[in-house]
Amino acid sequence: MIPFSNMKTNSISLLILSLLMATGTSLFAQSETVNLWQGEAPGAKVNPSYKTTVDDSGGWVKMRFVTNPTLDVYPAPANLATGTAVIICPGGAYWALAIKHEGSDVAHWLNSIGVTAFVLKYRLPDDSIMTNKSIGPMEDGQRAIRIVRRNARKWHIDPDRIGIMGFSAGGHLAATLSTRFNDDVYTPAHPTSIRPDFSILVYPVISMEPGVTHLGSRINLLGNHPSPAEVRLFSNELQVTAKTPPTFIVQSADDPAVPVECSLLYAGALIRHHVPCELHIYQSGGHGYGLGRTHNTESTWPTACANWLRMRGLLTKPAR
Repeated sequence: MIPFSNMKTNSISLLILSLLMATGTSLFAQSETVNLWQGEAPGAKVNPSYKTTVDDSGGWVKMRFVTNPTLDVYPAPANLATGTAVIICPGGAYWALAIKHEGSDVAHWLNSIGVTAFVLKYRLPDDSIMTNKSIGPMEDGQRAIRIVRRNARKWHIDPDRIGIMGFSAGGHLAATLSTRFNDDVYTPAHPTSIRPDFSILVYPVISMEPGVTHLGSRINLLGNHPSPAEVRLFSNELQVTAKTPPTFIVQSADDPAVPVECSLLYAGALIRHHVPCELHIYQSGGHGYGLGRTHNTESTWPTACANWLRMRGLLTKPAR
């Protein structure tokens, strides 16, 4: 049971953050956008008709048809900065990117606890713009980690305190980057480590196995008839090792889109390999709630996550 005092504190914190965002404050603001690739991305196909769109139909802000993947940089305020950084992978079933409630809103929250945030606008798998759509998002994710780690001094972050965070299908990408960091899916110019130091997964797609996966995400990433080998390779619960980074996981038991078994399987694999993890299964909440949208317990996950980061020493300010 979560104490009422924690729920109250979380509600007040989110209210203050919402008010700051609503008044247009510059306290938590994007500072720059970084192109991931100089020139074409690996395996890119030229398709002049494929153009990026952004709209808010269906009640959420979505970006589609990404051709130029980028990192939006949100530096933590100097008076709060801890030196910790998180790269955020918005969800959207590998069909779109939920760039507000699973992107910029989350970056603002991370800034409020002293964490520098990077919103990754990755290419969505599509045969018309890439030679191997199953690794397109992974290429962008690996490149993003390398850019952040190589530029740690510029952004005043600790290169050993860089985490990956993902929502829904973005959670699948984050888990893939957390388990398959020895699989270089492109040839890097510099041998910078792509292993995240920790991961945060929110209602994540984890498995590609039938009956457990989110079918839309699986079809968009692997096609209608993936081979058994492909299904296994992209089922992240099967890729966990003792070197998988410590992980914080959130999901609701009544999730109608992604079976809660995804989180249970991943947490079980982490525990078997003695990887530190924390799993929060909430009674309700459904799917796609970002930082929270009700007064129920699923909306307290940001407080629980901040406590986990604090427990791991990731919200301690660097020594001067």
